[in-house]
Amino acid sequence: MTRMTPSEAFVETMVANGVTTTFGIMGSAFMDAMDIFAPAGIELVPVVHEQGAAHMADGYARVSGKHGVVIGQNGPGISNCVTAIAAAFWAHSPVVMITPETGTMGQGLGGFQEANQLPMFQEFVKYQGHIANENRMAEITARCFDRAMSEIGPTQLNIPRDRFYGDIDCEIPEPMRIDRGPGGERTIGEAAELLAAARFPVMVSGGGVVMGDAVPEAIALAERLGCPVVNSYLHNDSFPASHPQWCGPLGYQGSKAAMKLIAQADVVLALGTRLGPFGTLPQHGMDYWPEDAKIIQVDADQKMIGLVKKVQVGIVGDAGAAATALLQRIEDRTLACDATRDERAATTAAEKAAWEAELDAWTHERDEFSMEMIAEADGEAGTWLHPRQVLRELERAMPARAMVSTDIGNINSVANSYLRFEEPRSFFAPMSWGNCGYALPTVIGAKKAAPDRPAISYAGDGAWAMSMSELMTAVRHNIPVTAIVFHNRQWGAEKKNQVDFYGRRFVAGELEGGENYSDIAKAMGAEGVRVDQLDQVGPALTAAVEAQMNDATTTVVEIMCTKELGDPFRKDALKTPTRYLDKYKDYV
Repeated sequence: MTRMTPSEAFVETMVANGVTTTFGIMGSAFMDAMDIFAPAGIELVPVVHEQGAAHMADGYARVSGKHGVVIGQNGPGISNCVTAIAAAFWAHSPVVMITPETGTMGQGLGGFQEANQLPMFQEFVKYQGHIANENRMAEITARCFDRAMSEIGPTQLNIPRDRFYGDIDCEIPEPMRIDRGPGGERTIGEAAELLAAARFPVMVSGGGVVMGDAVPEAIALAERLGCPVVNSYLHNDSFPASHPQWCGPLGYQGSKAAMKLIAQADVVLALGTRLGPFGTLPQHGMDYWPEDAKIIQVDADQKMIGLVKKVQVGIVGDAGAAATALLQRIEDRTLACDATRDERAATTAAEKAAWEAELDAWTHERDEFSMEMIAEADGEAGTWLHPRQVLRELERAMPARAMVSTDIGNINSVANSYLRFEEPRSFFAPMSWGNCGYALPTVIGAKKAAPDRPAISYAGDGAWAMSMSELMTAVRHNIPVTAIVFHNRQWGAEKKNQVDFYGRRFVAGELEGGENYSDIAKAMGAEGVRVDQLDQVGPALTAAVEAQMNDATTTVVEIMCTKELGDPFRKDALKTPTRYLDKYKDYV
């Protein structure tokens, strides 16, 4: 036991957990602890807005595999983080949300910046620690860091601001890290038997493969099975795109090759994925999920087993360890799928080639509304670019080892078909939370964790306007990134619903203000370039990344796009309306 202040106990516990970087905005509520961050070797990266700080912590955690830490002033500073912590929750990021709170002697009096901060986050964190007594500062702080790793998600540490002061005797706990096994002996055995009997197995490689650093194990098992491998939704980095068995992502705006191949499966091995509903919905006019296939699901969280899809075998375990255990059970056996290996490989190659050819030819959206918007752009601007052509050019110019974060929205969702990666911890998206303003701050956090890797964000102009102020964070603190802004002057994802279901009655969907985001970037101290010719797209990305890596320069590449729209974002959730009142009968 050592004599120290609660602030020292708090900081020393962070040090014990390897924390060197935190994100937030300074505040009096935690200033006593913040005062000793520097001698403890902890950097506080000050941001423009606390939502950006929490997104940065998310990106930092997803790249590093370590804790992301965010902190802010009690009350409004803390409430600003809720949206980003929800995104981290659905990404299974080990973010520790530190929430200083109104002092204990003022609670309940309606004082300055007072709020009940635990209910704000309870839906989006795995554990909530509250410091009711400063003598437990180290204990509860350590538990929040431990649970973020063991529960695979955000935790909250709530500290009344007066609990940082005083004198205590305490011992700094050592971090506790659990060792995840492959799952139960029985379920591993049952799964191995299903795989041995499968004639057309397909692997779904999910986020658990990325978070468990299990890509080599997934590759080894897939190669023994000779099976097509598809990525779960928004986990395009869970299997290398250059591998001949890789087929692309499922889900919204995903790969037709992946969907056509999994539709043929008699056994699906869902490795490290919860099989979320939005990632298995019909797409491209295909209800591709194989209803008669037997499903083996591997997930570290027992609550996810069989939650969305009925499974024949559920394995609660680490994706990598489970893959290794399954491989050991089948590697020396004669499998039913061995007899069809060459045929399956040929089918896989043919479907992939057909999908690539379709993407090459799919230069613009062909529905009636989009064709009208293309004609309008040709008449007015003459050089506005087709989003799909832009995405293909960006794909071709994407540098090695790139980290890419995408915002929510129409063009960003279409990008799901074009983003391919060779290594894990490379692709970040707001997952099932789907919030705007995600991409830029998240990739800043990713860059802070991996300064040797190119960091690129994708955002439409609507989402961009929510987060572009964090360019100042990148510039001020020398965290260079490259931001791609698709400028189509509309809220495209929701506007498509107004086209398909609401008679083209556009309400609040236009963003026609004449903004020049490349000029705004320059005003914030970054570089900016506006692109309106297709042959400029790839060179603009290449030049921006070179400036990022060689000169520590942040660049905004603003790409002027037509107003054409991809498939509706939520076709599953809308229907043509019925109107009964006379004054509304024309609104069908």
